[in-house]
Amino acid sequence: HAALFRRYVLCEVVSEDQRCRQCIEDRTLGLAVRDAIARVHGDYGLACCSISFTVKYLNAYTGTVLLRCRKDSYRLLCSALPFVRYLESRAQRYPCFLNTLHVGGTIRTCQKFLIQYNRTQLLRLLQNCTNEEERQCIQKSLLSCSLTEEQSQSGDEEEDDGTE
Repeated sequence: HAALFRRYVLCEVVSEDQRCRQCIEDRTLGLAVRDAIARVHGDYGLACCSISFTVKYLNAYTGTVLLRCRKDSYRLLCSALPFVRYLESRAQRYPCFLNTLHVGGTIRTCQKFLIQYNRTQLLRLLQNCTNEEERQCIQKSLLSCSLTEEQSQSGDEEEDDGTE
């Protein structure tokens, strides 16, 4: 089965320029990663990584990216990711970098990691609150987000499970 020979690399796009996330698209990110691979590993590395490389998931709002590649070339991919220095869109360059969070064998393991990672980040955020009012604002905004998220995703999850 081809899925046994793949790796999924979960990353986040980190940029101080807020416009950077607005320009993130599958194609833009894919080109930036391929360019970094070519600069670091040359034509051979690019050919190895390009065989089944794809941007599997992209959330421009959170900056979360899931890249798929062949199992035997994921080290080449991961070693080139720090060399992505900017994303280009409409003749504008937005400085950024890709922070690799997790490498997994399935999308599901990456999802589980991301949930745990977000919980940890949330705890850090809550611990850094200087007063109770900040803490309550964060909790209130989370509750308002999660309720609408759960309602909109309930139908999608059944479809996703059937296709995996």
